[in-house]
Amino acid sequence: MEIIEQYIPIFLILLASTILLKAIFTKLEGPNFHLPPSPLSLPIIGHFHLILKQPLHRATHNLSNRFGPIIHIYLGSTLMVFVSSSEIAKEIFKTHESSFSNRPANIAISYLTYNASDLGFAPYGTYWKFMKKLCMSELLNGKMLDQLLPIREEEINRFLQMMIKKGEANESVNVTDELLKLTNSIVMRMAIGKSCFKEDDEAHKVTERVRESAMLSGMFNLADYFSLCKRFDVQGMKKRLKDVRDRFDAMMESIIKEHEEARSKLQRKDAEKDVLDALLSIYEDHSSEVKITRDNIKAFLVDMFTGGTDTTAVTLEWSLAELINNPTVMEKARKEIDSMIGKDRIVIESDTSHLPYLQAIVKETLRLHPPSPFILRESTEDSTIGGYDIPSKTQIFTNVWAIGRDPKNWDNPLEFMPERFLNNDENGKESYVEVRGQHYELLPFGSGRRMCPGISLALNVAYTTLANMIHCFEWKLENGGNDSVDMKEGPSFILSRAQPLICFPTPRLMPYPSM
Repeated sequence: MEIIEQYIPIFLILLASTILLKAIFTKLEGPNFHLPPSPLSLPIIGHFHLILKQPLHRATHNLSNRFGPIIHIYLGSTLMVFVSSSEIAKEIFKTHESSFSNRPANIAISYLTYNASDLGFAPYGTYWKFMKKLCMSELLNGKMLDQLLPIREEEINRFLQMMIKKGEANESVNVTDELLKLTNSIVMRMAIGKSCFKEDDEAHKVTERVRESAMLSGMFNLADYFSLCKRFDVQGMKKRLKDVRDRFDAMMESIIKEHEEARSKLQRKDAEKDVLDALLSIYEDHSSEVKITRDNIKAFLVDMFTGGTDTTAVTLEWSLAELINNPTVMEKARKEIDSMIGKDRIVIESDTSHLPYLQAIVKETLRLHPPSPFILRESTEDSTIGGYDIPSKTQIFTNVWAIGRDPKNWDNPLEFMPERFLNNDENGKESYVEVRGQHYELLPFGSGRRMCPGISLALNVAYTTLANMIHCFEWKLENGGNDSVDMKEGPSFILSRAQPLICFPTPRLMPYPSM
């Protein structure tokens, strides 16, 4: 949000007094809603001045501490409601879920998802229900994940082999970058059958386009918050978005055609090799209850690329950072893995169900550092939440970062304590909490019908990769290991660290075991 400051002069010049009068009359003429509490707003800009100096999840958490667990603010002419209570979250995602079944899409999202042709931002209705059913029954179900398991094993082994070479050469590693490469390559190979490690490979180019898209999606756009600005491309955003989408579209069309040519040579009994093959089977099925388009295919792949890479990578990075800062936890996890796996092989996915302390570490990381600090919804009708009126078309931001640190839900909420998730008597109420959307104290993957469909894939990759990072290496910081990792957050809407994590990995299993 820091970049907003440079646009304040534009507000004053562009919007002038006519918008002020329009905003005043709009509010006076509107329904007499009993909205949640709100801090004092300013003409034209609304509450922008209150969120300039901190990331949005921290700024709105501070406001909630003053005004209550549900508040409303105006960003320009856009009404937003922020929730920081597990009880109110339960109302949204369970009690009144049908009233909050859509996700708000800004101009960038609309461009990059082919006008909400994807699963993530498609309006709740026939198409969305069809795609969600397909996603859970065919695209990301257990059978498909099992079929694509060798890809995940190969990519994790590639990652570990690279770390071994760095460790033997006593070279530092930018763990941030390498984890992102790992998750990118896993998702790319599962989605389109191509690795992103080759600079001339189409998958590498797709990764670059996805990064450009993510950057544009996170930029402040006047047209998203000021209704009269939607007629004008003041910042040139629409032109830039169109350029990125057109280049992405050309590459995806080439990849789809390549798959279609390969499919024409296959026998009916041949198994689909990746998610794109599965999507093409649905696309070619004329008896399907809903006919999907090529734009639907491309948009679904965008969801996979954006939702399955950065989020898993930052979870792994935060996990390792917390373990370095908490060596007792690291040692306890290492003893669990050594006793269960031994030292003559590395950890595979099927092992992780027998590593409860490892799973507790990932849960605790997701509690303190959820990769997406907000769950976004949009009200489809006038509703009442927490005793307050929520008008139709209101954007709802549930602050899962704040809920994960709420002392009403957690003992010693700012401490990194994986033990709180272990299922034994001394850990009390927290041990039963899971991350799959049924416990509203912990919602890193969302909740309800629109929760993340890739949760099993994300957890499998996170558990297996982290287990091997603990099992195979000792980790020392670039500064010699005397200081702790700086845990400051970056400004991105994905809750990444402010600084890259640079470490020296020292191999601890010698000779290195085969997979």
